[in-house]
Amino acid sequence: MVAKDLCGKIAIVGASETDRLGELPNHSMVTLHAEGIRNALSDAGLKLSDVDGLFCPGIAMTQLGEYLGIAPRVYNNSQMGGCSFIAMVEHAMLALAAGIINVAVISHGESGRSRVGVASFPSGPSLPGGQFETPYGTFGAPTTFSLPATRHMHQYGTTQEQMAQVSVSTRKWAQMHPKAVMKDDLTVEDVMNSRVVCWPYTLLMCCLVTDAGGALVLTRADESRALPKPPVYVLGTGHATAHYNIMNMRDATTSDAAVISGRSAFDMSGLSQNDIDVAELYDAFSFTPMAALEDLGFVAKGESGGFVENGRTAPGGEFPMNTNGGGLSYSHSGMYGMYTMIELVRQLRGEAGKRQVRDAKFGIAHGPGGMFAAASTLIAGAEVP
Repeated sequence: MVAKDLCGKIAIVGASETDRLGELPNHSMVTLHAEGIRNALSDAGLKLSDVDGLFCPGIAMTQLGEYLGIAPRVYNNSQMGGCSFIAMVEHAMLALAAGIINVAVISHGESGRSRVGVASFPSGPSLPGGQFETPYGTFGAPTTFSLPATRHMHQYGTTQEQMAQVSVSTRKWAQMHPKAVMKDDLTVEDVMNSRVVCWPYTLLMCCLVTDAGGALVLTRADESRALPKPPVYVLGTGHATAHYNIMNMRDATTSDAAVISGRSAFDMSGLSQNDIDVAELYDAFSFTPMAALEDLGFVAKGESGGFVENGRTAPGGEFPMNTNGGGLSYSHSGMYGMYTMIELVRQLRGEAGKRQVRDAKFGIAHGPGGMFAAASTLIAGAEVP
Protein backbone atom coordinates (compact mmCIF):
# COMPACT_ATOMS: atom_id res chain seq x y z
CA MET A 1 0.00 0.00 0.00
CA VAL A 2 1.17 3.54 -0.78
CA ALA A 3 -0.08 6.79 0.73
CA LYS A 4 -2.34 7.57 -2.23
CA ASP A 5 -4.28 4.36 -1.52
CA LEU A 6 -5.53 5.97 1.72
CA CYS A 7 -6.98 9.04 0.03
CA GLY A 8 -10.67 9.24 0.93
CA LYS A 9 -10.74 6.00 2.93
CA ILE A 10 -11.19 7.75 6.29
CA ALA A 11 -13.73 10.44 7.19
CA ILE A 12 -14.17 13.06 9.88
CA VAL A 13 -17.70 12.61 11.20
CA GLY A 14 -17.76 14.90 14.23
CA ALA A 15 -16.14 18.22 15.12
CA SER A 16 -16.75 20.76 17.85
CA GLU A 17 -15.13 23.04 20.37
CA THR A 18 -16.13 23.61 24.00
CA ASP A 19 -19.32 25.46 24.86
CA ARG A 20 -17.41 28.67 25.54
CA LEU A 21 -13.97 30.07 24.73
CA GLY A 22 -12.02 32.72 26.58
CA GLU A 23 -11.48 32.93 30.32
CA LEU A 24 -12.84 29.78 32.01
CA PRO A 25 -11.31 29.55 35.52
CA ASN A 26 -13.78 26.80 36.51
CA HIS A 27 -12.48 24.46 33.79
CA SER A 28 -9.33 22.41 34.17
CA MET A 29 -7.37 21.11 31.22
CA VAL A 30 -8.98 17.67 31.50
CA THR A 31 -12.53 19.06 31.69
CA LEU A 32 -11.88 21.13 28.56
CA HIS A 33 -10.83 17.93 26.77
CA ALA A 34 -13.95 16.16 28.00
CA GLU A 35 -16.33 18.94 27.01
CA GLY A 36 -14.89 19.11 23.52
CA ILE A 37 -15.15 15.32 23.17
CA ARG A 38 -18.73 15.33 24.37
CA ASN A 39 -19.73 17.97 21.85
CA ALA A 40 -17.87 16.32 18.96
CA LEU A 41 -19.43 12.91 19.69
CA SER A 42 -22.86 14.52 19.84
CA ASP A 43 -22.14 16.13 16.47
CA ALA A 44 -21.20 12.70 15.09
CA GLY A 45 -24.23 10.91 16.53
CA LEU A 46 -21.97 8.54 18.49
CA LYS A 47 -21.46 7.64 22.15
CA LEU A 48 -18.39 7.63 24.36
CA SER A 49 -18.66 3.84 24.54
CA ASP A 50 -18.10 3.70 20.75
CA VAL A 51 -14.61 5.21 21.07
CA ASP A 52 -11.72 2.73 20.90
CA GLY A 53 -8.97 5.10 19.76
CA LEU A 54 -7.86 8.18 21.71
CA PHE A 55 -5.34 10.68 20.34
CA CYS A 56 -4.72 13.52 22.77
CA PRO A 57 -1.43 15.44 22.68
CA GLY A 58 -0.67 17.57 25.70
CA ILE A 59 -2.23 15.43 28.41
CA ALA A 60 -1.37 12.14 30.08
CA MET A 61 -3.33 9.48 28.22
CA THR A 62 -4.08 7.47 31.32
CA GLN A 63 -5.47 10.59 32.99
CA LEU A 64 -7.92 11.37 30.21
CA GLY A 65 -8.99 7.76 29.69
CA GLU A 66 -9.67 7.43 33.41
CA TYR A 67 -11.64 10.69 33.48
CA LEU A 68 -13.76 9.60 30.52
CA GLY A 69 -14.24 6.10 31.90
CA ILE A 70 -13.01 4.32 28.78
CA ALA A 71 -10.17 1.91 27.96
CA PRO A 72 -9.09 2.69 24.40
CA ARG A 73 -7.51 -0.03 22.27
CA VAL A 74 -5.11 2.51 20.73
CA TYR A 75 -3.88 5.71 22.32
CA ASN A 76 -1.37 8.35 21.39
CA ASN A 77 -0.31 11.57 23.08
CA SER A 78 2.75 12.38 20.96
CA GLN A 79 3.64 16.02 21.46
CA MET A 80 5.06 18.15 18.67
CA GLY A 81 3.52 21.47 19.66
CA GLY A 82 0.45 23.20 18.30
CA CYS A 83 0.33 21.16 15.09
CA SER A 84 0.14 17.85 17.02
CA PHE A 85 -3.61 17.50 16.51
CA ILE A 86 -3.28 17.81 12.74
CA ALA A 87 -0.54 15.16 12.83
CA MET A 88 -2.83 12.88 14.84
CA VAL A 89 -5.22 12.67 11.86
CA GLU A 90 -2.58 10.64 10.06
CA HIS A 91 -1.99 8.43 13.10
CA ALA A 92 -5.72 7.82 13.54
CA MET A 93 -6.13 7.21 9.80
CA LEU A 94 -3.53 4.44 9.87
CA ALA A 95 -5.12 2.69 12.85
CA LEU A 96 -8.59 2.93 11.31
CA ALA A 97 -7.43 1.76 7.89
CA ALA A 98 -5.68 -1.22 9.46
CA GLY A 99 -8.92 -2.23 11.21
CA ILE A 100 -7.33 -1.98 14.65
CA ILE A 101 -9.96 0.53 15.82
CA ASN A 102 -13.37 1.66 14.60
CA VAL A 103 -13.88 5.12 16.10
CA ALA A 104 -11.04 7.55 16.78
CA VAL A 105 -11.23 10.74 18.83
CA ILE A 106 -8.60 13.44 18.57
CA SER A 107 -8.96 15.97 21.36
CA HIS A 108 -7.47 19.12 22.80
CA GLY A 109 -8.03 21.02 26.02
CA GLU A 110 -5.84 23.77 27.40
CA SER A 111 -6.29 26.24 30.21
CA GLY A 112 -3.97 28.65 28.46
CA ARG A 113 -5.24 31.74 30.26
CA SER A 114 -6.36 30.48 33.68
CA ARG A 115 -3.59 27.82 33.89
CA VAL A 116 -5.78 25.29 35.73
CA GLY A 117 -4.16 21.85 35.68
CA VAL A 118 -1.44 22.92 33.24
CA ALA A 119 2.21 22.03 33.79
CA SER A 120 4.80 24.80 33.69
CA PHE A 121 6.85 25.25 30.54
CA PRO A 122 10.22 23.47 30.86
CA SER A 123 13.19 25.80 30.93
CA GLY A 124 16.51 26.25 32.61
CA PRO A 125 20.24 26.22 32.00
CA SER A 126 20.36 22.44 31.58
CA LEU A 127 18.40 22.68 28.32
CA PRO A 128 19.88 23.83 24.98
CA GLY A 129 17.62 26.86 24.81
CA GLY A 130 18.57 27.84 28.32
CA GLN A 131 22.21 27.86 27.31
CA PHE A 132 22.17 29.29 23.81
CA GLU A 133 18.96 31.36 23.44
CA THR A 134 17.57 32.60 26.76
CA PRO A 135 20.76 34.48 27.78
CA TYR A 136 20.37 36.54 24.61
CA GLY A 137 16.72 37.43 25.21
CA THR A 138 15.20 34.74 23.00
CA PHE A 139 12.65 32.86 25.08
CA GLY A 140 8.97 32.29 24.49
CA ALA A 141 6.82 32.59 21.40
CA PRO A 142 6.90 36.38 20.80
CA THR A 143 10.69 36.43 20.61
CA THR A 144 11.20 33.19 18.72
CA PHE A 145 8.39 33.73 16.20
CA SER A 146 9.66 37.24 15.49
CA LEU A 147 12.99 36.02 14.09
CA PRO A 148 11.64 34.50 10.83
CA ALA A 149 9.47 37.60 10.37
CA THR A 150 12.36 40.06 10.73
CA ARG A 151 14.56 37.99 8.43
CA HIS A 152 11.75 37.91 5.86
CA MET A 153 11.45 41.68 6.09
CA HIS A 154 15.18 42.09 5.54
CA GLN A 155 15.42 39.57 2.71
CA TYR A 156 12.20 40.25 0.78
CA GLY A 157 11.05 43.72 1.82
CA THR A 158 7.97 42.46 3.68
CA THR A 159 6.39 45.23 5.77
CA GLN A 160 4.65 45.56 9.12
CA GLU A 161 1.64 46.99 7.29
CA GLN A 162 1.28 43.76 5.32
CA MET A 163 1.37 41.75 8.55
CA ALA A 164 -1.19 44.13 10.03
CA GLN A 165 -3.50 43.41 7.08
CA VAL A 166 -3.58 39.75 8.12
CA SER A 167 -4.91 40.77 11.56
CA VAL A 168 -7.53 43.03 9.97
CA SER A 169 -8.74 40.45 7.46
CA THR A 170 -8.92 37.76 10.11
CA ARG A 171 -10.93 40.01 12.44
CA LYS A 172 -13.57 40.42 9.73
CA TRP A 173 -14.10 36.65 9.77
CA ALA A 174 -14.26 36.61 13.58
CA GLN A 175 -17.04 39.17 13.54
CA MET A 176 -19.24 36.50 11.93
CA HIS A 177 -18.36 33.70 14.37
CA PRO A 178 -20.73 33.38 17.37
CA LYS A 179 -17.98 32.13 19.71
CA ALA A 180 -15.11 34.39 18.66
CA VAL A 181 -13.49 36.23 21.56
CA MET A 182 -12.54 39.46 19.71
CA LYS A 183 -15.08 41.14 17.42
CA ASP A 184 -14.42 44.89 17.58
CA ASP A 185 -13.77 46.68 14.31
CA LEU A 186 -10.08 46.78 13.41
CA THR A 187 -8.00 48.80 10.94
CA VAL A 188 -4.40 48.58 9.82
CA GLU A 189 -3.78 51.80 11.74
CA ASP A 190 -5.21 50.24 14.92
CA VAL A 191 -2.84 47.30 14.57
CA MET A 192 0.18 49.48 13.86
CA ASN A 193 -0.58 51.80 16.78
CA SER A 194 -1.07 49.05 19.37
CA ARG A 195 1.83 48.62 21.77
CA VAL A 196 4.95 46.79 20.64
CA VAL A 197 5.32 43.31 22.13
CA CYS A 198 8.46 42.19 20.30
CA TRP A 199 9.42 43.98 17.11
CA PRO A 200 8.04 43.71 14.50
CA TYR A 201 4.96 42.45 16.34
CA THR A 202 2.54 44.82 17.97
CA LEU A 203 -0.11 43.54 20.36
CA LEU A 204 -2.75 43.11 17.65
CA MET A 205 -0.37 41.02 15.55
CA CYS A 206 -0.20 38.48 18.40
CA CYS A 207 -2.62 35.66 19.13
CA LEU A 208 -5.06 35.63 22.00
CA VAL A 209 -4.40 33.68 25.19
CA THR A 210 -7.55 31.75 26.11
CA ASP A 211 -8.99 28.68 27.76
CA ALA A 212 -10.60 26.32 25.25
CA GLY A 213 -10.88 22.77 23.96
CA GLY A 214 -12.16 20.82 21.01
CA ALA A 215 -12.27 17.43 19.33
CA LEU A 216 -12.66 15.52 16.09
CA VAL A 217 -14.25 12.09 15.56
CA LEU A 218 -13.09 9.84 12.69
CA THR A 219 -14.30 6.55 11.24
CA ARG A 220 -13.77 4.57 8.05
CA ALA A 221 -15.48 6.26 5.12
CA ASP A 222 -17.70 3.29 4.28
CA GLU A 223 -19.14 3.40 7.80
CA SER A 224 -19.46 7.19 7.97
CA ARG A 225 -22.39 7.38 5.56
CA ALA A 226 -24.75 5.83 8.11
CA LEU A 227 -24.16 8.73 10.51
CA PRO A 228 -26.28 11.90 10.62
CA LYS A 229 -23.79 14.48 9.31
CA PRO A 230 -22.13 14.53 5.86
CA PRO A 231 -18.65 12.99 6.07
CA VAL A 232 -15.57 15.10 5.43
CA TYR A 233 -13.00 12.90 3.74
CA VAL A 234 -9.33 12.81 4.68
CA LEU A 235 -7.62 13.25 1.31
CA GLY A 236 -4.03 14.01 2.25
CA THR A 237 -1.87 14.16 5.36
CA GLY A 238 1.70 14.99 6.24
CA HIS A 239 3.88 15.93 9.16
CA ALA A 240 7.59 16.37 9.81
CA THR A 241 10.12 17.77 12.26
CA ALA A 242 13.27 19.65 11.36
CA HIS A 243 14.88 21.07 14.52
CA TYR A 244 14.15 21.95 18.14
CA ASN A 245 15.54 25.43 18.84
CA ILE A 246 14.83 28.35 16.53
CA MET A 247 18.57 28.98 16.25
CA ASN A 248 18.90 25.73 14.32
CA MET A 249 16.59 26.61 11.43
CA ARG A 250 18.47 25.95 8.21
CA ASP A 251 16.86 29.04 6.66
CA ALA A 252 14.94 31.45 8.89
CA THR A 253 12.49 32.23 6.07
CA THR A 254 11.64 28.60 5.28
CA SER A 255 10.22 25.85 7.49
CA ASP A 256 11.69 22.62 6.12
CA ALA A 257 9.07 20.68 8.11
CA ALA A 258 6.24 22.67 6.52
CA VAL A 259 7.58 22.09 3.03
CA ILE A 260 7.79 18.32 3.66
CA SER A 261 4.37 18.02 5.34
CA GLY A 262 2.65 20.09 2.66
CA ARG A 263 4.22 18.16 -0.19
CA SER A 264 3.20 14.86 1.45
CA ALA A 265 -0.40 15.99 1.86
CA PHE A 266 -0.75 17.29 -1.69
CA ASP A 267 0.88 14.18 -3.15
CA MET A 268 -1.48 11.88 -1.26
CA SER A 269 -4.57 13.88 -2.20
CA GLY A 270 -3.75 14.25 -5.88
CA LEU A 271 -4.85 17.89 -5.65
CA SER A 272 -2.94 21.08 -6.35
CA GLN A 273 -2.91 24.46 -4.65
CA ASN A 274 -5.39 25.73 -7.25
CA ASP A 275 -7.96 23.17 -6.08
CA ILE A 276 -8.09 24.53 -2.53
CA ASP A 277 -11.24 26.53 -1.77
CA VAL A 278 -10.58 27.44 1.86
CA ALA A 279 -7.41 27.55 3.97
CA GLU A 280 -7.10 27.35 7.75
CA LEU A 281 -3.49 28.27 8.54
CA TYR A 282 -2.18 28.50 12.10
CA ASP A 283 -1.79 32.16 13.06
CA ALA A 284 0.01 32.39 16.38
CA PHE A 285 1.28 35.70 14.97
CA SER A 286 0.26 37.58 11.86
CA PHE A 287 3.34 36.49 9.93
CA THR A 288 2.85 32.77 10.67
CA PRO A 289 0.18 32.11 7.99
CA MET A 290 2.17 34.23 5.54
CA ALA A 291 5.12 31.88 5.97
CA ALA A 292 2.77 28.92 5.45
CA LEU A 293 1.47 30.36 2.18
CA GLU A 294 5.01 30.23 0.84
CA ASP A 295 6.08 26.91 2.33
CA LEU A 296 2.91 25.19 1.07
CA GLY A 297 3.40 26.53 -2.44
CA PHE A 298 0.47 28.92 -2.70
CA VAL A 299 2.86 31.77 -3.48
CA ALA A 300 6.55 31.98 -4.36
CA LYS A 301 9.18 32.77 -1.75
CA GLY A 302 9.00 36.37 -0.63
CA GLU A 303 5.59 37.04 -2.18
CA SER A 304 3.26 36.46 0.77
CA GLY A 305 3.35 40.13 1.82
CA GLY A 306 1.92 41.34 -1.46
CA PHE A 307 -0.49 38.42 -1.56
CA VAL A 308 -2.28 39.32 1.70
CA GLU A 309 -2.70 43.01 0.85
CA ASN A 310 -6.06 44.59 -0.03
CA GLY A 311 -8.15 42.07 1.90
CA ARG A 312 -7.43 39.10 -0.35
CA THR A 313 -7.86 36.69 2.60
CA ALA A 314 -10.86 38.54 4.13
CA PRO A 315 -14.56 37.81 3.54
CA GLY A 316 -15.25 38.44 -0.13
CA GLY A 317 -11.56 38.04 -1.03
CA GLU A 318 -10.32 35.55 -3.57
CA PHE A 319 -8.42 33.43 -1.01
CA PRO A 320 -10.58 32.75 2.08
CA MET A 321 -8.18 32.15 4.97
CA ASN A 322 -8.77 31.53 8.68
CA THR A 323 -12.50 31.85 8.33
CA ASN A 324 -13.22 31.30 12.02
CA GLY A 325 -11.21 34.37 13.01
CA GLY A 326 -8.06 32.41 13.73
CA GLY A 327 -5.84 32.50 16.77
CA LEU A 328 -5.67 36.27 16.34
CA SER A 329 -9.37 36.89 17.05
CA TYR A 330 -11.34 33.63 17.55
CA SER A 331 -9.39 31.76 20.24
CA HIS A 332 -5.87 30.57 20.98
CA SER A 333 -5.37 28.40 24.03
CA GLY A 334 -1.67 27.77 23.48
CA MET A 335 -1.80 24.95 20.92
CA TYR A 336 -4.12 26.04 18.14
CA GLY A 337 -4.05 23.28 15.52
CA MET A 338 -7.31 21.62 16.58
CA TYR A 339 -9.37 24.69 15.73
CA THR A 340 -8.08 24.87 12.16
CA MET A 341 -9.66 21.46 11.54
CA ILE A 342 -12.93 22.16 13.33
CA GLU A 343 -13.48 25.19 11.10
CA LEU A 344 -12.41 23.28 7.99
CA VAL A 345 -15.00 20.58 8.70
CA ARG A 346 -17.74 23.19 9.12
CA GLN A 347 -16.81 24.91 5.88
CA LEU A 348 -16.77 21.66 3.90
CA ARG A 349 -20.12 20.62 5.37
CA GLY A 350 -21.64 24.00 4.56
CA GLU A 351 -22.28 24.69 8.25
CA ALA A 352 -20.32 27.92 8.71
CA GLY A 353 -23.30 30.29 8.64
CA LYS A 354 -22.54 33.88 7.63
CA ARG A 355 -18.87 33.08 7.06
CA GLN A 356 -19.56 30.15 4.73
CA VAL A 357 -17.28 30.04 1.69
CA ARG A 358 -19.41 29.45 -1.39
CA ASP A 359 -19.04 26.02 -3.04
CA ALA A 360 -16.23 24.93 -0.70
CA LYS A 361 -15.28 21.39 -1.76
CA PHE A 362 -11.62 21.08 -0.81
CA GLY A 363 -9.66 22.73 1.98
CA ILE A 364 -6.41 22.68 3.89
CA ALA A 365 -5.52 22.90 7.58
CA HIS A 366 -1.89 23.48 8.44
CA GLY A 367 0.28 24.63 11.28
CA PRO A 368 3.73 24.73 12.84
CA GLY A 369 4.72 23.02 16.06
CA GLY A 370 7.09 24.53 18.56
CA MET A 371 9.14 27.38 17.16
CA PHE A 372 8.70 26.44 13.47
CA ALA A 373 10.33 23.16 14.57
CA ALA A 374 7.62 20.82 13.27
CA ALA A 375 4.65 21.08 10.92
CA SER A 376 1.51 19.16 10.02
CA THR A 377 -0.88 19.41 7.09
CA LEU A 378 -4.35 18.05 6.38
CA ILE A 379 -6.16 18.26 3.05
CA ALA A 380 -9.83 17.33 3.31
CA GLY A 381 -12.83 17.34 1.04
CA ALA A 382 -16.59 17.20 0.89
CA GLU A 383 -16.03 14.60 -1.82
CA VAL A 384 -13.25 12.32 -3.00
CA PRO A 385 -11.56 13.60 -6.19
